[in-house]
Amino acid sequence: MSEEHEYGTSRRVFIAGAAVAAVAGVGLAASGTAAQGAALPLTPQCTDGHDTPPVIEGPYFRRNSPLRTNLRTTGVTGVLLSLTGFVYDIRCRPLANVLLDFWQADQRGEYDNTTSAYRGRGHQFTGKDGSYTLETIVPKDYPGRTPHIHVKVQAPGGPILTTQLYFPGTTRAYGMNVAQLNQRDAYYITQTVITLGTLTSNRYPAKFDFVVGV
Repeated sequence: MSEEHEYGTSRRVFIAGAAVAAVAGVGLAASGTAAQGAALPLTPQCTDGHDTPPVIEGPYFRRNSPLRTNLRTTGVTGVLLSLTGFVYDIRCRPLANVLLDFWQADQRGEYDNTTSAYRGRGHQFTGKDGSYTLETIVPKDYPGRTPHIHVKVQAPGGPILTTQLYFPGTTRAYGMNVAQLNQRDAYYITQTVITLGTLTSNRYPAKFDFVVGV
């Protein structure tokens, strides 16, 4: 269940609409037969039948992170990352006002655990269309761990999903061999690898869609 777009192949996406169906001349079987030859929109698909899997919280979570979508605060430099996506339920419905609480290591592989600045930490809520945007950097690895971003996701009144986002082995940042680091990390899973676009002007565009229970 994927499509080609700016970021490559995404595991959880909305498939294109009627225009694509008209060009391709095909529709999904679930859509039925088009009346009088008109192409019907393709059926939206966002999930492989499972919600986003959990990964351990780890020791560095801090409560009461600030409300912000940009983690590039004072002292945070490195390879820039612009992460976007949506939060869906398992029936492919976009979810508004979902809490996303992110935290990560910096360009040195260190967490801000002591200052009131909450560097590398922040929470936000999805928009009416279920979308979110996070401006941050690619975190560096540290002993025993591959680069990753922690996140807690909670739809209004729903359970909390705690997971980690990982990077493709081809990621270029800080001289890391991400493919090797992924293989050595005991918590790494392929289901939560983000999809990266092309590195341009020291910035990666990236995408990841969450699917959560409500």
